Amino acid sequence: MADLSIVFAGIKAPNPFWLASAPPTDKAYNVVRAFEAGWGGVVWKTLGEDPAAVNVSSRYSAHYGNNREVLGINNIELITDRSLEINLREITQVKKDWPDRALIVSLMVPCVEESWKHILPLVEATGADGIELNFGCPHGMPERGMGAAVGQVPEYVEQVTRWCKTYCSLPVIVKLTPNITDIRVAARAAHRGGADAVSLINTINSITSVDLEHMVALPTVGSKSTHGGYCGSAVKPIALNMVAEIARDPETQGLPICGIGGIGSWRDAAEFMALGSGAVQVCTAAMLHGFRIVEEMKDGLSRWMDSQGYANIAEFSGRAVGNTTDWKYLDINYQVIAKIDQEACIGCGRCHIACEDTSHQAIGSLKQADGTHKYEVIDEECVGCNLCQITCPVADCIEMVPMETGKPFLDWNHDPRNPYHVAV
Repeated sequence: MADLSIVFAGIKAPNPFWLASAPPTDKAYNVVRAFEAGWGGVVWKTLGEDPAAVNVSSRYSAHYGNNREVLGINNIELITDRSLEINLREITQVKKDWPDRALIVSLMVPCVEESWKHILPLVEATGADGIELNFGCPHGMPERGMGAAVGQVPEYVEQVTRWCKTYCSLPVIVKLTPNITDIRVAARAAHRGGADAVSLINTINSITSVDLEHMVALPTVGSKSTHGGYCGSAVKPIALNMVAEIARDPETQGLPICGIGGIGSWRDAAEFMALGSGAVQVCTAAMLHGFRIVEEMKDGLSRWMDSQGYANIAEFSGRAVGNTTDWKYLDINYQVIAKIDQEACIGCGRCHIACEDTSHQAIGSLKQADGTHKYEVIDEECVGCNLCQITCPVADCIEMVPMETGKPFLDWNHDPRNPYHVAV
């Protein structure tokens, strides 16, 4: 079997699957259960200064699919509401009992040098493997000048990171907020401050739904609500893009990345790794399915790596980065055409309706003698947009087939139709 062990930012772990800083890592009881289930590491739920934060009730809401599948969770929970002393004591004991697992401590204190100077030695004394700076929390804490209020200001990100590197010898992982125009700006600031790695994404500002009877958003606290942090499978595409942006940015090249956001399977994890992540963090999937979900993740990733001939994660981490580029560098002469497998087609007509109503009228509908319809692609009208393939309920029924155009590679930079094209 493939070797799943990793060394991330100098931190060793038996596998790349770590639990993110969140309710599942709030206390020793949960963390021990996670390690017993096979997780390679955890990021302990964010510690702060005493007195501890005060949370509200209720705290979560969800965005559902048609069959009540949870696509995303919105939360308005704050950092730990347990005392700093209790957390530090439990971290010390857990690390002592589980020395082979990665134990990272998430931190959030005021953007004041003395506050960081005070808490860092206390955390380092626990024997923890590293710290993660929570610069991403989008609710509650920004109102106090912490969380995303820091992560959205590059100068603060760089400054606090540098403080942590000054007063702590542990690896420093900077957790970035997605609630920002360009994620690369914050990553560059963390890199300048001396960060050993970055982790992303933290949760996204959101309101998942509104109770139309009482006219208040969910979750509701009394008769009021507020925006919260959105996570779960729905945020995965956003997270993948931001990870890739950092991985291919020349100014942060080589900076280790811990991928977070909608990871619920081995395939999700492998996609994050292919785009540059050396480890991944999971939260929502564990909250929905329990800690033993990691068994399937480890087994699936190992089997896939074996099938591809990868001996370890480093052999494929970042392999997709070089194939991710800006739109202006894509070949505008490349062409694909949809082809329908008539034996696999169930005649539902969804491809025809989607293309006829909202796309390019490239799928014809032919009524058969028995009253059913046969759907065929009109090649000369098809632009290869993939909509029919997306709407088709049968896997692999519609294939996007590359066509020989006889035209050379041409990107927008060099296209004469572009008034700003580069002369060749």
